[in-house]
Amino acid sequence: MNTSNILLLSCYELGHQPVSLGWPLAALQEAGLSAAAVDLSVEDFPESAAQSAQLIAIAAPMHTALRLGVEAAHRVRALNPSAHITFFGLYAWLNGDYLLRANGSAPVADSVIAGEYEGPLIALACALNEDRSAAEVPGVSTLERAAQPHLARLTFPVPARSSLPALENYARYMADDEAHLAGYVEASRGCLHTCGHCPIVPVYNGRFFVVPAQTVLADIRQQVAAGARHITFGDPDFLNGPGHALKITEALHAEFPRVTFDFTTKVEHILEHRDLMGRLRKAGATFIVSAFESTSSRVLARLNKGHSVAQMDEALAVLAEVGLAVRPTWLPFTPWTSLDDYVGMLAWIRSRGLIPSTSAVQMSIRLLVPPGSALLDHPDVESWRGALDPANFAWRWDHPEPRMDALQREIAFIAEDADPDTHPWILFEAVEYAANAVAGLDAPKHPRPAFFPPPPPRLTENWFC
Repeated sequence: MNTSNILLLSCYELGHQPVSLGWPLAALQEAGLSAAAVDLSVEDFPESAAQSAQLIAIAAPMHTALRLGVEAAHRVRALNPSAHITFFGLYAWLNGDYLLRANGSAPVADSVIAGEYEGPLIALACALNEDRSAAEVPGVSTLERAAQPHLARLTFPVPARSSLPALENYARYMADDEAHLAGYVEASRGCLHTCGHCPIVPVYNGRFFVVPAQTVLADIRQQVAAGARHITFGDPDFLNGPGHALKITEALHAEFPRVTFDFTTKVEHILEHRDLMGRLRKAGATFIVSAFESTSSRVLARLNKGHSVAQMDEALAVLAEVGLAVRPTWLPFTPWTSLDDYVGMLAWIRSRGLIPSTSAVQMSIRLLVPPGSALLDHPDVESWRGALDPANFAWRWDHPEPRMDALQREIAFIAEDADPDTHPWILFEAVEYAANAVAGLDAPKHPRPAFFPPPPPRLTENWFC
């Protein structure tokens, strides 16, 4: 195949250069196949390439990417009706029925791939080149044949990034009011844990795969050469393999002592591996992302988070001791979160000094329940689940207290309408005011600081799904 026969599209990857293009590009190259790759979040739609391609593969690692990917697929179908369109990634598999269903017209996709997708993608490209049916390819789901996620261990190539948009097009790392180019790598795929709301669980079901350290370091090396001064380890949980994480980060620090990094890990791992936090900090970690999600014990249990509110406090103390900032993620609107829970969460955030670490969008997030979600296996599902909304890739649900749905819409408006330069303190106060007004409470009377503390180290992209 020549370059024009395969087109890879990415639509959104949390503001970083898409590894969901870099890895399949490298795998295809190793197999003797070449492809064009376009990141639609920062590049124009490639009409010419879409018209001539035989295979168009669209990355769908998250909900926003899938929504934008469906729009791109419709454009491809209009330009090139004979092309084979495949979606790959977590949300592709979760929404495979919708993507493959004809629904009175041409289906959105001709096939879907999930799990360790590179192998099936190569096999699909070869099958199409040989005029064989996609339904014959292991790991590829079609309308005629459903395949399970492909979980065979992959020989990971170094992601091919030279043809991708430059790092200047993506989110920056911010610290002490200075912005630096940021890179992104993954040292593992999948996750050991089975949090109820996580889209990884239905695909990987508690499995994870380690990327060889030399591959990760080679990927870091090429991004540092391209100007990166900070690296995000985007693993679902970087400390699923703590020895692996430490090996990579200490090697990173030895080679690039001025390059910093961040990573994501669970509260329970912060506590379990508290002895590593200081070493990671010395190796260049400046902040971590951790899914606190809620300050309601009931909600934490319902989501199978594996930690308590008391352990969140303990984790904050562990991180403060070594000077490692935390940016908690939150899931404040679920069918099980009461208005008192929400107001209590805001009070907890304020009392722990986490306002500068809390973006307004985090206060607005509403539980997304995609098809296949582990939440659907719970005995109480019929008490809250509404109808499937396949075009929006989720099951509907309404909160039993309508004020909560109204509050979520108001907080979402605050977050979406905010000027990017507005200090988190101002936005947090607006969220507090709205929540207390809905609850019929007086606005909290907290004195503003004489000057707003600078936000802790962070990336300039606040969205998480």
